[in-house]
Formats: sequence, structure tokens, C-alpha cells
Amino acid sequence: MTDPTTDNAGNTGDADTARASLEALRAEIAKAVVGQDPAVTGLVVALLCRGHVLLEGVPGVAKTLLVRALASALELDTKRVQFTPDLMPSDVTGSLVYDARTAAFSFQPGPVFTNLLLADEINRTPPKTQSSLLEAMEERQVTVDGTPRPLPEPFLVAATQNPVEYEGTYPLPEAQLDRFLLKLTIPLPSRQDEIDVLTRHASGFNPRDLRAAGVRPVAGPADLEAARAAVAKTTVSPEITAYVVDICRATRESPSLTLGVSPRGATALLAAARAWAWLTGRDYVIPDDVKALALPALRHRVQLRPEAEMEGVTTDSVINSVLAHVPVPR
Repeated sequence: MTDPTTDNAGNTGDADTARASLEALRAEIAKAVVGQDPAVTGLVVALLCRGHVLLEGVPGVAKTLLVRALASALELDTKRVQFTPDLMPSDVTGSLVYDARTAAFSFQPGPVFTNLLLADEINRTPPKTQSSLLEAMEERQVTVDGTPRPLPEPFLVAATQNPVEYEGTYPLPEAQLDRFLLKLTIPLPSRQDEIDVLTRHASGFNPRDLRAAGVRPVAGPADLEAARAAVAKTTVSPEITAYVVDICRATRESPSLTLGVSPRGATALLAAARAWAWLTGRDYVIPDDVKALALPALRHRVQLRPEAEMEGVTTDSVINSVLAHVPVPR
């Protein structure tokens, strides 16, 4: 007799274990970061979708700490690159180095050859260095001297940036922004969350020593693979697919935008909605899943008209308006 917890596509018990591990992952991150639950959820969704995340917020709201806590709670290789104005592309991807002993050039891998890359303050480096991540993020490989070199699996770029209005920043080009699955905004904490932050620090919390804070690895590559396999089996009805397409097409017709969401953006929104549906315990996607991920999946893929920006219109307000007007499937 067949075990009811097993089917031909895999073991549903493994999927349940993986979901529990990812829930534990969120709990571990909370040991270091107070609040910011939407950002934590976004990072987990990106892991499930094999996507990348851009975190934006003013200095001092724990963007870097959030990614470091994620790295500490995962059994994955992690590297950090501090993006500065003098950083060169080869400092990220690696380069050929002459070895006097062998009288030959050998490839020295850069920090991008890791599972989780923290690209800290990515918009403080010029576009030439920013673009060094394009191939890595899209094709999961780096080409140096004409030779493509595959990156490890899993591979996730978690980049942080300060708002573009801040001095010393270089706006990310559209092609670079489009490589990110989600753009998560990190707001200032509420009054109670800020009190909790200060209370932790007064009790001896050291953000540079997450092990002492009790953050432990609770999920690894096997958990991610099991979770991704389960997400891939999450059902998407034709009505939901059409709903995603209608949302994205509506942004292209918005009078407030010069650039709407591309088909790549529609694909990203659907993938994120599937991951969110699975995380919440369902094996099918509903319209609320699409709405929940619409802002982080689309806000960085549209451009405001200058006159709309001068009137105080934001990309979030435009997307919310689109969601309010596109008919929801029953």
C-alpha cells in the first residue's frame, strides 16, 4: 500500500519539514531584527523563487543586519561586498592572476562565488561596477577572459541601498533593477519597536555578534530544494494568470508612468505569489496572494512621469490604483 504522505513527485512530508524550517528561519532573524516582518517574508520568498532582493531604506534601519541575520540562520556560504566609488568589476567577479611559479595565469574567484552575496550600499558604486552583477544575477555565471564560470547553487544577491536622494549615490539603471525579484522598502520602526531595539541594546545585544544573540542555522540547501519543489507544484489557475497579466498591462497604460511592467515583471509577480501561497499553507494561488506581492514585485519596474513625480505621485500609489481598478477574478 502506498504511503499517503508520498506521491510520485516527491515526499509531502519533506515539504512540510521544509516549510517548518523556513518558519523557524523567520523566528531566528527576529532574534536580531525587531519588526520588519514584511522584509523577512520577502527574503524568504526570494529564496524560494531563486530570485534576488533589493532592500531600500534610510541609514540605520537595520538593512545590513537583516541580511546578516538571514545568513547566520542559513547553512549557506556567505560573502559581503561593501560597494564604494572606487570598487572595480573585477573586485566582485574575480580576475586572472599571474602565477610566477607556473608562468601562467590562473583565475582567482571574486566574492560573487558564494551562495548568499550581501551587496552592501550597491548604489554607492558607479554603474560600471553595478553592471558587473548583471550576468551573475540573470545567468548564474561569470564570464572572465571569454570563459563562463558557473556560480554555486543556491545563489542569491541581497543588495542594500540608501534612497537615491542621498548624497553620493548612483541610481541603479533599469536593466539592473529588473534583475531583482523584489524591492523591499525598510521603514523607520514604530515607537514600540524602537523601544524594543533600545531595550535589547541596553541588555547587552551586540549586532556584530549574532551568535551571542542566539541566531543559529535552522535551514540548509536540502530544505530549500524541498521547498522549491513544493512551490513548483502549487496550482495557478488560468484566471489568476490572466489577472497578473491584466495588472501588468494596466501599468503600461497608466498616464502617470513612462515605463510600465515588462513580461519579466509579470513572471516575477506570479512566481512570488506562488511562493507566498505555499508559505501560507495552500497549494493553489488566490488573488490575495497576487495583491500581497504586487508592490515589492513591481515598484522597481515602473518609471514615473516627471510631472507626476512633481505632484507627489509615487510608484506605490500608482500600483495600488491599478490593483483597485483591475477586476479581481472570482
